[in-house]
Amino acid sequence: MPEKRVFLAAFLVLCALPAFSQDAERGTQPDPRIVAVLEPIRLKHQVPALAGAIVTGKGLAAIGVVGVRKASTEVAATVDDQWHLGSDTKAMTATMIAALVERGKLKWETTLEEAFPDVASGFQPELRRVTLLHLLSHRAGLPPNLLWFALAKPDLPLPSQRLEALKKLAQVKLLSTPGSAYLYSNWGYVIAGAVAEKMMSRSWEDLITEFVFTPLGMAGAGFGGVGTPGEIDQPWGHGTDGKPVAANGPAVDNPAVLGPAGTVHMTLGDWAKFAADHLRGAQGEKALLKPQTYVTLHTPPFGGNYALGWLVVERDWGGGTVLTHAGSNTMNYAVIWLAPKLDFAVLVATNQGGPAAAKACDEASGALIKLHAAK
Repeated sequence: MPEKRVFLAAFLVLCALPAFSQDAERGTQPDPRIVAVLEPIRLKHQVPALAGAIVTGKGLAAIGVVGVRKASTEVAATVDDQWHLGSDTKAMTATMIAALVERGKLKWETTLEEAFPDVASGFQPELRRVTLLHLLSHRAGLPPNLLWFALAKPDLPLPSQRLEALKKLAQVKLLSTPGSAYLYSNWGYVIAGAVAEKMMSRSWEDLITEFVFTPLGMAGAGFGGVGTPGEIDQPWGHGTDGKPVAANGPAVDNPAVLGPAGTVHMTLGDWAKFAADHLRGAQGEKALLKPQTYVTLHTPPFGGNYALGWLVVERDWGGGTVLTHAGSNTMNYAVIWLAPKLDFAVLVATNQGGPAAAKACDEASGALIKLHAAK
């Protein structure tokens, strides 16, 4: 009965409110319609918090958050909270590399041999010829992961740690001929980040901040886990069982060496700025990059349905081709859907990992898509 009352309240709220504002300067006030849609889904899947937003090329159109930052507390999650995006970072890494390509600092066809002539001399010939396009489309033939915690060495700068990840390639046997098969690989994205670091003599963290976060005004973007250790000032991570993990804070994440593959966190408002930029770029409007660059980012370079940081699929509700990605560091989960042809996107995040979190985010994404369509 309580859940039925929640659904009824959601229906009444939706009927009573006016259409969504398309004002990009609307700020981060929670929209009752988003809240009404999210709360029954959160209750159904029993995740601690659930955040969602609807975005257009103009910017954030509506946002809402329900639930708590940490289970068994009454500290409510807010629309200004930061959410760990996991592998949704990959589209941002590809966008940063695209900015370097536009500036002539890199080429999509830059090979490992060109970037690291000394190190790559010990690689098998096919591996030496692996390009940035192979790495960013998961077509390099690399295994999915290394033993990241064993590789991480806090006393080494992160570019040096990523160089060590590159050197491990001398021991690898490719799982497929580069370009021939889709094999999802976090390792590949770390290597792509290492290529950018080598060619620019700067860390991936500095590069993505300068070429993506700063120009798009994403001031709330950062790296690693969120919150002040021991404080409930940001969403606290939860395991698949729904229980809070033992600690929080910047260090509570996968090792930082994995950055290019998935350590970014930010507010939904900042994520909306990234989504809006890709919507504008896909429509040939003024954006961070040139229109043709967005075509490259959104098109699978070797066939299949994975482009550069985006899964490309067909959906009627999106007018045809849409872009999506999901991410998780096992303690959080986030998903994004972009429908460039209809100029909208939805963003959803929760502070829990595992199947229940994935189902909650997927269901919330569908509900927000329907909500946008009914506006």
